[in-house]
Amino acid sequence: MTDTGPRKPSRRTVLKTAAAATLGAASLGAASYWLGSVSRVSRSVGKKVIVIGIDGMDPRLTAQMMKEGQLPHLARMSSRGGFSKLGTSVPPQSPVAWANFINGAGPGSHGIFDFIHRHPHEQCAPYYSAADTVPAVGGWEVGEHQLQLDFWPFLHKPAETVLQRQGTPFWDYLDKAGIATTFYDLPANYPPSPSQYGHHRCLSGMGTPDMLGSYGTYQYFSEDGPQRPLDEAGGKRSKLRFITDTANCKLVGPDNTLLKRPLPVTIEFQVHRDRSANAVVIEIQGQKILLKPGQWSSWTRVDFPLAGPSFVPTQHASGICRFLLLEATPNCRLYVSPINIDPANPAVKISEPPEFISQVSKDLGLFYTAGFQEDHKARTNGVFRDDEFLKQASLVLEERLALLEYAVENYDDGLLFFYFSSSDLQSHMFWWDSDERHPTRSAPEAQSMYAHVKHLYRKLDEVIGDLEERYGGRATIMVMSDHGFANFGRQFNLNSWLREFGYLNPAECTSIMEDVDWSQTRAYGLGINGLYLNLKGRERDGIVEPGEERETLLKELVTRLEAVKDFDGTPVIRGVYRSDQIYSGDATAMAPDLIIGYHRGYRASWDTCLGGLTKDVLLDNDSAWSADHCTDALEVPGLLCCNQTIRSADPSLIDLAPSILEEFGLPTPTPMTGRSIFTR
Repeated sequence: MTDTGPRKPSRRTVLKTAAAATLGAASLGAASYWLGSVSRVSRSVGKKVIVIGIDGMDPRLTAQMMKEGQLPHLARMSSRGGFSKLGTSVPPQSPVAWANFINGAGPGSHGIFDFIHRHPHEQCAPYYSAADTVPAVGGWEVGEHQLQLDFWPFLHKPAETVLQRQGTPFWDYLDKAGIATTFYDLPANYPPSPSQYGHHRCLSGMGTPDMLGSYGTYQYFSEDGPQRPLDEAGGKRSKLRFITDTANCKLVGPDNTLLKRPLPVTIEFQVHRDRSANAVVIEIQGQKILLKPGQWSSWTRVDFPLAGPSFVPTQHASGICRFLLLEATPNCRLYVSPINIDPANPAVKISEPPEFISQVSKDLGLFYTAGFQEDHKARTNGVFRDDEFLKQASLVLEERLALLEYAVENYDDGLLFFYFSSSDLQSHMFWWDSDERHPTRSAPEAQSMYAHVKHLYRKLDEVIGDLEERYGGRATIMVMSDHGFANFGRQFNLNSWLREFGYLNPAECTSIMEDVDWSQTRAYGLGINGLYLNLKGRERDGIVEPGEERETLLKELVTRLEAVKDFDGTPVIRGVYRSDQIYSGDATAMAPDLIIGYHRGYRASWDTCLGGLTKDVLLDNDSAWSADHCTDALEVPGLLCCNQTIRSADPSLIDLAPSILEEFGLPTPTPMTGRSIFTR
């Protein structure tokens, strides 16, 4: 059985050292980190199951490329075992889908229904569905500071981020049975759930914040920047002001939570420009970084001092970031990645056990730890061009491949799960599989970008091929995705539609967060697929009576929404689902009343997701984010490829947990509603 404690030095230390050295040389334009040619195979005789989670890998494109001979390794695995569409979650959003995978049951068991939930006691205050921060309780006020004394007799409670996913994750059953499990970058598991028996390890994935507590905030400095620092969705802009070719800048870090009113800690750095050399030197906390246009720095460690009262030693929080010089002259432009939690010295727990990520970092060096690593916000906000986003996304993938190599090197037996985000976030930007007009690109440009998605699929196919060569006869290998992909050319503002039909008021309302009249509003939209009734006794200002009025209103909304058509007669919504009919379990309290399932090509509008209204109900999508999966679940199934025979005719995400348990000889627990894919 695999020892889940600290690992002994691998006999491949030299190779791993080489990988780490390559990581450090990234700024020099080093080649791939992936050492997939190393054929280390565990000699352990224990049962082995390997699951590769490829977020957003589409079954239609995969099947087509397999048929064309472009994915030979997946095709070979399919012929030996099986290939199938994989039923996704309702709605097909990643946190919901991965929680289905984790619990072996639907949203009614884990309580995650959308990226965004709301607090009904605050009417519609939104928060990230998979985790929420509970404010501090109590504290000792000293001047402008407030100290948390968590010992008797004070027993203050500091602010705490709490995992909102409910129910029992399937690895708990393996943990109890003494079977080792290791997960790399698992979504919907931040903060990571604890291992009761010590056989489970996990690096948190999607949902893990950066040092600013956000899901990725870049910082962008340019000579043509705003006069005052400007916050935008996913980023901060500041103006570079050179005096004799030196500009003083401030990097914004985490809040100092020792203050009664927490404020961000900032650290100063300088940008020295050499016009003749077309280069800059960044000087930060004793480190000097030379960059030419288009060049990335290595990961740079930055220290944020958290000062308290004079009698309390200053605390420190360590973060890591990378710099990219976009342009040196005439308009100097500098991008700083979101400040990630330092994996070698994490400021908060991002792995189980807590020291696991430090052990990984000891071998691999520094790497992305935030849940969203491809910086799509920098692209949609125009900081990156397509090629710059692609380069950044490629750096993420190379890190993942190095991490996969580490994972395989340190795997003996039990369950190994590894997650790739590249196929999801690159597809959001580059997917376009039709001749229809692209929102932002010409037809040749759209085809060129789509070719990158296919190139990525081929690269992932090589990864699968390498794994199967190593373990094909010794392990059950599953390749799965949580959903597929579809073009996103038109957007539907649900709140504007509700206003148009008089369900949401007043007629001039622009946002449910600002100027809605709840005494005249019977329904509202929040999140990507959710519609809520303003229900009396549930919402703070609810007016819809439970019972007959609720029932009549729900039926009316379903009928009208399913009849919505675009200007050319194209139906917009494939299905509207009542949560009280499709969800079951003990965790349905936060569910929307209706789930809106869009046809391919359509999705909820950007504004409506956080309660905004627009003049028009249907609009063109004008974002670089031109593909999506938040449609109807029937439009975007995931995929499953396995080297063992798939006997189920219609496998679904909820079936994988029972299947994995069965491989280890464990029965399907009562709370799970899925069934093994290996039995009819």
